[in-house]
Amino acid sequence: MKYPLSPDVKPEFCTSGTFMRLPTENPNAKLAIIGLPFDTAASYRVGARFAPQSIRQSSMTLFPYHPIQKVYPFDETNAIDVGDVSVIPNNIHRSYELMEKAISDLMKKGIVTIGLGGDHSVTLASLRAAAKIYGPLALIHFDSHTDTWDTYYDEKYWHGSPFIRAYEEGLLKPSKVFQIGIRGTLNHPGDVEESRSKLGFHVITTQDLMEKGFTSILQKMREKIGQTPCFLSFDIDFVDPSCAPGTGTLEVGGFSSRETLQMVRSLTEFRFVGFDLVEVLPPYDTTQITSLLAATLVYEFASLAALEAKNKHKPQVNKSVLSPYKKQ
Repeated sequence: MKYPLSPDVKPEFCTSGTFMRLPTENPNAKLAIIGLPFDTAASYRVGARFAPQSIRQSSMTLFPYHPIQKVYPFDETNAIDVGDVSVIPNNIHRSYELMEKAISDLMKKGIVTIGLGGDHSVTLASLRAAAKIYGPLALIHFDSHTDTWDTYYDEKYWHGSPFIRAYEEGLLKPSKVFQIGIRGTLNHPGDVEESRSKLGFHVITTQDLMEKGFTSILQKMREKIGQTPCFLSFDIDFVDPSCAPGTGTLEVGGFSSRETLQMVRSLTEFRFVGFDLVEVLPPYDTTQITSLLAATLVYEFASLAALEAKNKHKPQVNKSVLSPYKKQ
């Protein structure tokens, strides 16, 4: 039987609880979905611990073939869903250890992982796992916040600090880190500039994106990152709250779901070794549109992984999916 199951084989509501009803095991797996249901490091609204299952539930309405990328993302990667890591809600460091081990065990087999968060602190565990296997990484980070703030209530590990901690631990190649879509109010005037000047990251604000267009940013990323092993971390608050209201730290003035998908679909030619999708809070969105967008983005990540596996030595640019934003 081919996976994921299509609704003409079995109704969508008859589910095994996995993403798009994927199997939990396959000896030929090149891609794995893994739940990271941890939100104890959130500073305000909590509930991201419920995101993995909500995203999986929303994935039931997706179909197996991607008509734009022209791939069967899950079939061509023999994808599996290994379930959730059994985190410890009141202990961030032990939870990090558990998440890191689970992801590392998959990556050692050459499997690309897609983590379903969870607050953004879980990305540090994923980066630790990936850097163990691949060395210091490139990073493409979609977010409205840089998440490079040092401490909160004198605590160094929280969902606003994963990337400064990753920098300190040598998990990243700073010149190959791109933070995209930063916007909103700040605690201090230098909060964004410090990511550039102190850490050496490339910070692209929402205003930058609107003025320069994503195509020019994409070209710069391709030049800087090349074939360095790359991790993609996507905070759902990159998207405007009108399209993704179920998140922890809402920031108005973001991009629509259509615009977001166009950007993500254009990220071909990178050597992605892992992805995550974080900060979905189902209790704050009874319509489930946030979880549906998250599930669709996971589908897009899988499509990028499938393209990489399919065209490993033949990188292709799908020009039809580039962002419509052009420099005026």
